[in-house]
Amino acid sequence: MESIEWWEQLDPDTRDWLIAHNGEALPAHIVTAISEAGGDFASGAWWVGETDEGGVALSDEAIDWIEAVANDEAP
Repeated sequence: MESIEWWEQLDPDTRDWLIAHNGEALPAHIVTAISEAGGDFASGAWWVGETDEGGVALSDEAIDWIEAVANDEAP
């Protein structure tokens, strides 16, 4: 599985939010934090999920990657 290249650039509070709310739609402040860390939602990267009326989401693969990180497993 590929690494999420912007993960290490996030502040600890944002990483903690992503772990605690893994799989949920991303609120604006989290989207901003990811963008500022180098995550380009318009890029079509593997970690970009669907955007709908519920908001921006990460892909299923990114959700699995974050879960692995949260469980101290190699993603």
